[in-house]
Parts: sequence; C-alpha cells; structure tokens
Amino acid sequence: MNMREKLDISAYFVVGPENTLGRPVKDVIRAAVENGFTCLQIRSKVASARELIALCGEAAAVLKDLGREKEVVLLVDDRLDVVLAARDAGIKVDGIHVGQSDIPVSVCRKLLGPDSVVGLSARTHELLDYVRHVDTKDIDYFGAGPLHETPTKKDCGRDLDGHIITRSFEELTKLHEISPVPVVVGGGVKAKDLPELKKTGVDGFFVVSAVAGAKDPAAAAKELVSVWQKSPRA
Repeated sequence: MNMREKLDISAYFVVGPENTLGRPVKDVIRAAVENGFTCLQIRSKVASARELIALCGEAAAVLKDLGREKEVVLLVDDRLDVVLAARDAGIKVDGIHVGQSDIPVSVCRKLLGPDSVVGLSARTHELLDYVRHVDTKDIDYFGAGPLHETPTKKDCGRDLDGHIITRSFEELTKLHEISPVPVVVGGGVKAKDLPELKKTGVDGFFVVSAVAGAKDPAAAAKELVSVWQKSPRA
C-alpha cells in the first residue's frame, strides 16, 4: 500500500516512553488516535533498538484495532535500522522522519522504497533560503519549528552559535508559500496557538507534551484536533 497517498499531517503526534509520565505508550497513542490525530511518530533517545521495535509493534496493533492502519501513517524518528527490523518482523511501519544530521533522505528512500513516507526536519538556520533551494524529490513533508522553546527537544531550534531560534507566524506564512512540499510545525505548541498557526497556511501541527504529558491525554487530543479543524485558514 502506498501510504504516501494517505499522508495527513494535520494532527501529528510524536511520542516515546520518556514523554508519557510513566503511562504505557500504547495507551497514550490510543487516546490520540481515537480523538482525531492523523499521523504518528515513535521517537525516543533513551529506548534501545529492541524497545523501539516493540513500540512500533504496539503502535501498529493499536492502529489496526482502531481500524486506522490504512489511514494513520506510522513513522519512526531517525532510526532507519528500527524501521527495517520492524518491517522484517512483519510490523507495518510506513516510513521515517529524519533530521539534518541523521541518515540522508536519499538513503532512506532507496532502502524503504517508493511507497514509504520520508519526512525531514527543515534546517534551523537560514530556514527560508534552505527550503527555497533544497532538493525535495525524496521527501514528503518538512517538519519546522520550534514555535516556542520546548523541554522535549532541547537541541532543536538553534542557530550555528547555539542560540535558540523560535519561529514567528510571519516566517511560517512565508515558509508555507515557498515550500514545494507540505509543512508541519511544532515545538511547544498549545491549543491556543492553533488558530494563528492555521492562518499561516501550513499543513498541520505536531505535539509531544501537549498530549503525552497531559493529565487527560484523550481530552487534550480532542481539544487540539477540534481547535485546528474549526480554525479558518487565512
């Protein structure tokens, strides 16, 4: 199945075991997907390869149980080895998301095939110039941010000197205008940000803590999706 044709990054959930306040990752994933999240990324800097493969299996099982395995794209952050191993174990993983310093997108596309989803974090410094000139033939979307400083990814959103860069809505509007592929924005995003974010024209938002760290992940997911869907584009 070509999941690139199904890709919907309007409500994109990123999660790993370090984000869920000790709750089972699969339960938080279920809460997010049941309440409208359209894309799922497994991301962890502390889990082993075997643990990540197991998480992929749990996530795929949740999607199948909910009847959403043909609609919600399941991705893994950074770990091409995990994607390949999970697939070898019969787990339906639909692709990968990589950063600027991770394995090249051309390698991901070559090894994962033409039907897989490949996402790329846009370069933080010189963002607009980068997006305007980069070759996007191997990627399906850009991830951009942070909108705000965020504790879940302390190394993101920095310039070459290590200073934190956050994105203005004006900058994101321009990014949407020039990007040849869809754009999803995250980094400390809250429900209150979504009306203004949607006005920029970007294709979606991604969150970690807003759902995974919420007291009630299901209620938080429902609110985020509802606000995004009800907010008008400019």
